[in-house]
Amino acid sequence: MKFLGNLLASILGTLIALGILLMMFVVIAMAFGETEKVVVKDNSVLVIKLDALVKDYAPKGTDFLDEFFALSDEKMGLNEIINAIENAKNDENIVGISINTLDVNAGVSQTKAIRKKLEEFKESGKFILAYGDVYNQKSYYLSSVADSIFMNPLGGIDFKGLSSEVLFFKDLQDKSGVKMEVIRHGKYKSAVEPFLYNNMSDENREQITSFLQSIWGELLADISKSRNKTIEELNTIADNLWARNATLAVANNIVDGAVYLDEYETKLKAASGISTDGELSEITLSDYIATGKGRVISSATNKIAVIYAQGEIIYGKGNEDLIGQELIIEALRKAKKDKNVKAIVLRINSPGGSALASELIWRELELTKKELPLVVSMGDVAASGGYYIACNADRIFAESTTISGSIGVFGALPNMSKLSENIGINAEQVSTNKSPSYSVFEPITDEFRAVTTEGVEDVYNAFVDRVSKGRNMSVQAVDSIAQGRVWAGVDALQNGLVDELGNLDDAIKYAAELAAIADYKVRNYPDYKLNLGDRLSGIPFMKTKEKAMIEALGFENYKIYQTIKQFSEIKGIQTRMPFLLEIK
Repeated sequence: MKFLGNLLASILGTLIALGILLMMFVVIAMAFGETEKVVVKDNSVLVIKLDALVKDYAPKGTDFLDEFFALSDEKMGLNEIINAIENAKNDENIVGISINTLDVNAGVSQTKAIRKKLEEFKESGKFILAYGDVYNQKSYYLSSVADSIFMNPLGGIDFKGLSSEVLFFKDLQDKSGVKMEVIRHGKYKSAVEPFLYNNMSDENREQITSFLQSIWGELLADISKSRNKTIEELNTIADNLWARNATLAVANNIVDGAVYLDEYETKLKAASGISTDGELSEITLSDYIATGKGRVISSATNKIAVIYAQGEIIYGKGNEDLIGQELIIEALRKAKKDKNVKAIVLRINSPGGSALASELIWRELELTKKELPLVVSMGDVAASGGYYIACNADRIFAESTTISGSIGVFGALPNMSKLSENIGINAEQVSTNKSPSYSVFEPITDEFRAVTTEGVEDVYNAFVDRVSKGRNMSVQAVDSIAQGRVWAGVDALQNGLVDELGNLDDAIKYAAELAAIADYKVRNYPDYKLNLGDRLSGIPFMKTKEKAMIEALGFENYKIYQTIKQFSEIKGIQTRMPFLLEIK
């Protein structure tokens, strides 16, 4: 009887739990059903903030649980932003654009692409105004495209030139007894330099200085054109911080006026043809995209497949944030099977990673190129493994600010033999054969180092060979610009690593020319699908792991954590960019 009682109690408890779950889903469905539909009102101003993370490709989940439980991190797709601005240019309900952003959560090349599209928007005769309480360099660069720029009277502009910082860990390794054993090919291949030295090498300083100057020059050229100031004047302002407050910024024509937000809104009304006491109609970029304006509608049958490869390259499946050979190969094969797909554009935004995964993707691209035209579009970065998968395309497009090249290879293994000795741990090994082996608790042997060095050299030679054949250059010519060196897009064009400067739209148009089609639509790949278990894994009570850690650590500390985590997860020989770089 006790058994039956327990059984009935269990069944009843299960039924009650299912009932509660069912009621939750009903409430959720009702809540979504009552959500007010976003519409674009007459005489609206499109407001661009760009405070959410901008990714080249950020497909929205179709599962309503994503939004209700906030399972997806806030993000915007660059392709959607570009399409939205294009649609706004021809939208009778949109009279102008207001840029109002404290920071632009996008890369330099992504920002440049958005800015270029805003320049095209201005050609329609509609206005663009910009306002900020404060500006950093990226938000000012974007805002400088506006007809007029305004700022808070107590605000300032961080306009001082570009800089980059690299952390070195050799002393930390010596003190802790835990270090990275490093084997590399390429004097510029400095991804592992922080584990070898306490200071930056001359080669590393040379390449960082070179591409920072190239990128800064490109930004100044655009600002110079928009603000009608010479590059020399802009550099003088940056050197002396002559935009550090509103008074100096106005005096040096960096902005057009220092006003409060309500005064700026009055200017927006005037530009929109609305009286001072009238109501200003604004729509955010995300809401505008939600109305369907993030897509370009086409009835064409022919398609150009755009395959997005974004993130570090890993061996395995991959996802929206990581490039895995399985997902990319699957996308390439799906595109080839579609008889309406006439050409493929591979959009790359990657610092590289696994050499093996890069090779597998390269091979599939070689097979694809035999059937369809293949064009590469480079985003913020397409370096090392990111360049490995780009080098065999029919044509390569890069932004002038793209970071590319880094043709070099390294291997890194953690070693704690000194720590083990210090704390009294002794590791003994037993093996059936004499082949070189490695233990994290023992110093690396000469024999194992020799074997690993051979593997690194083999991958480097294969990398150079792929580039040599793909770019129609001699091995010697490739080696002279390789050695792990990083190049800005404008310099990569000069040394033959890319064919043309341009954005994703330019690459798509060129692919259409190769396919000899005039009317086409774009089909984006890969298709990212997650089951409920994948969505909930690692989420602290309905919050993404990333969101929770940022809240706990702060964004700057979270980035440091990510850097350490990425190096700890390195497996196998790497074709990876020479350092983790943030341009400020």
